Amino acid sequence: MADKYTEAQVEEIKNKILEALENVIDPELGIDIINLGLVYEIVFDDSGFTEIKMTLTTMGCPLADILTDQIHDSLKEVEEVTEIKVNLVWYPAWTVDKMSRYARIALGIR
Repeated sequence: MADKYTEAQVEEIKNKILEALENVIDPELGIDIINLGLVYEIVFDDSGFTEIKMTLTTMGCPLADILTDQIHDSLKEVEEVTEIKVNLVWYPAWTVDKMSRYARIALGIR
């Protein structure tokens, strides 16, 4: 069976997913999960199945469900996405180094 999307199209879709995830704001910090460096990997296949591998700032973070719900809501905007799985991973552990320059400035971190 031939692939439904070319590699270039998959990259374009992943970029749309990334842009949608920039609308998922950590309620405690007020910054999106992309700039916080919480998203480690986006997997998208020809069926539209999308897996978001991400971490949280701390293990046992009470916001996991809220962020997962926001991810599901934001990815509804990406028409190619048909199924979403959010996979929380703890390795590598999140550190402030994973944050974008923008996020560090916004939070006053050098």
